[in-house]
Amino acid sequence: MISFASDYIAGAHPKVLKRLVETNLETLSGYGTDPYCEAAAAKIRKACGCPSAEVFFLTGGTQTNQVVISTMLKDYEGVLSEETGHVSAHEAGAIEFTGHKVLTIPGHDGKIDPEGIKKFADKFYGDDSHEHMVFPGMVYISFPTEYGTIYSKAELEAIYKTAHEYKMTVFIDGARLAYGLESLEADVTMEDIASLSDVFYVGGTKCGALCGEAVVFTKGNMPAHFVPSVKRRGALLAKGRLLGVQFDALFTDGLYSEIGRYAVEKAEELKKIFIEKGYRFFINSPTNQQFVIMNDEKLRELEDKVTCSFWEKYSETETVVRFATSWSTTAEELDYLRGIL
Repeated sequence: MISFASDYIAGAHPKVLKRLVETNLETLSGYGTDPYCEAAAAKIRKACGCPSAEVFFLTGGTQTNQVVISTMLKDYEGVLSEETGHVSAHEAGAIEFTGHKVLTIPGHDGKIDPEGIKKFADKFYGDDSHEHMVFPGMVYISFPTEYGTIYSKAELEAIYKTAHEYKMTVFIDGARLAYGLESLEADVTMEDIASLSDVFYVGGTKCGALCGEAVVFTKGNMPAHFVPSVKRRGALLAKGRLLGVQFDALFTDGLYSEIGRYAVEKAEELKKIFIEKGYRFFINSPTNQQFVIMNDEKLRELEDKVTCSFWEKYSETETVVRFATSWSTTAEELDYLRGIL
C-alpha cells in the first residue's frame, strides 16, 4: 500500500528531524521566547523582505485561521471567503465558533476575484438595514487554493486594492505556501505575499515540519496582547521551541523552497503518468495537488493498493480524487502507481 492521500502523512523532513534531535536536551524558555524562535522569525522576515514584520508560531492550520481571524476582526465583523475556501468548507465551523461568520462568495477554480468582493460589499452597504447585518471585515484567500490553483501577482494586487477600498484586511492562508511559490506557473515571491497582505502564514505542517505554522503580521498590526489572546483560544504551545527549531531548519540553506520545488516536480511526473494512462483531470493544478476523475469501479479496484483522497462526485459513475505529493514522495512510489493504473 502506498499513499498519496495528503502532504502531511509522513513525519518531518530528515533535516528538520535532525535539528529536533540535536536540540532535544537543551533547556529553553517557553511559549516562543527561546532563541530558535527568535532566529526563525529573523529568517522569515528576511525571506519576505519585511524587516519590521511580527512573526508568531502556532501549531496547526485550523488554530492559525481561527486565532488570526477572531483576533483581527471586530465583534460585529465577518470574513469573506470563496465558497470552497478552507475556513468555509473544512474547518468544522471553527471560525463561527468564535462568533465570527464566514461570508461566502462565488469564485472560479477555487479563487475569488475583485469583482466578487466589490459586488458583495456594494450589495451590503447598499442595504439600508446593513447595521443589522454582519459587516465584511476581512478577505480570506489561500495560496495555493483548495484546488491547487494559484493567484498571479496581478490578481493579488487587484484583490488587495479592492479589499482596502472597502476597509477590509487581507489574510492569506499559506498552509501549502511552498508549493505555490515553487509552482512552474508562479510569478509571485514571498516578498509579494508579504506586501500584498495584511497578515499571512507560512505553512509548516504540510511543508516538511512535524507541525507548525508561522504567522506573519506585515503592517505592524499584530493585535494587542496577542499572547493572552492565543492562550485563551487554547493555541499557545508551552514548548514553543518545537516550532522555532523546525522553522529555523526550514529557512536554513533554502530548505523550504527545496521542499516545495521537489514536491511540484513529483506532481508533474505524477500528472504525466495519468495522462499516459488516459485519465482526465478535474482542474488544471500547477502545484502538488492533482485532481483526477476516476471511474468508481477502477477506484474500488485500487483501494487496497493506493490511498488517495475523495474530493467530490463527478457523475453517477465517476469520482474526483486528489493525489498529493510532498518531500517524502519517491520515484519508486510513482513507478508502482504507473503499474497499477
